[in-house]
Amino acid sequence: MPTLILVRHGRSTANTAGVLAGRTPGVLLDERGAGQAAALPGRLAAVPVLAVSSPLERCRQTLQPLLDARPGLPLHTEDRISECDYGHWSGRKLAELADEPLMSVVQQHPSAAAFPGGESMRAMQARAVDAVRDWNERVEAEHGEDATYVMCSHGDIIKSLVADALGMHLDLFQRIHVDPCSVTAIRYTRLRPFLLRLGDTGDLASLAPREHAVGADAAASPAGDGSADATVGGGAGAP
Repeated sequence: MPTLILVRHGRSTANTAGVLAGRTPGVLLDERGAGQAAALPGRLAAVPVLAVSSPLERCRQTLQPLLDARPGLPLHTEDRISECDYGHWSGRKLAELADEPLMSVVQQHPSAAAFPGGESMRAMQARAVDAVRDWNERVEAEHGEDATYVMCSHGDIIKSLVADALGMHLDLFQRIHVDPCSVTAIRYTRLRPFLLRLGDTGDLASLAPREHAVGADAAASPAGDGSADATVGGGAGAP
């Protein structure tokens, strides 16, 4: 079966503003995110046979440099890998959401979390896993079992797909972290998937102690993990 390359979209204006964007329209890459996207063609070279994107602008922006460098690379839009529907939480500051009683459920027992006016995290994972299974079959049928394809999506979606590939319960997926524009690769086989890469950014700068970081990355986020790029499904104790 094919190898799936999962790319989280580049850093967005919502990431740097500490806002839970969700499916809010008009959220675009910031300057750093655009630079991250510009590096994708070199990082992926001639690897994928096709590209699949979340319908949200920040994902399509992230893939655009790759499509420009590879004019014949087909692009498909897949609604099932769109961002989690955070409902009434969408567009709110993460600092405000940290005080919501539901946030502790999101962090400690996400399989029981359902966003007001939105969807449950369990439903989010189910639709994303179904999408990957369908695309695996399609890519293998059209390009062969050794084909590789790229899918650009969102942090919580990618983390939930990694948890599925590792046989982890959704309640453990908060232990997984993927940076903006990082690459995660999963090789699917008939019997089980293999995680080949996780959150690969092409360098180790993100592992430096936070006190040595500069600029936007040095500012402690509402997530409490020092990351300006945190999602609602961030690390332990992070929104």
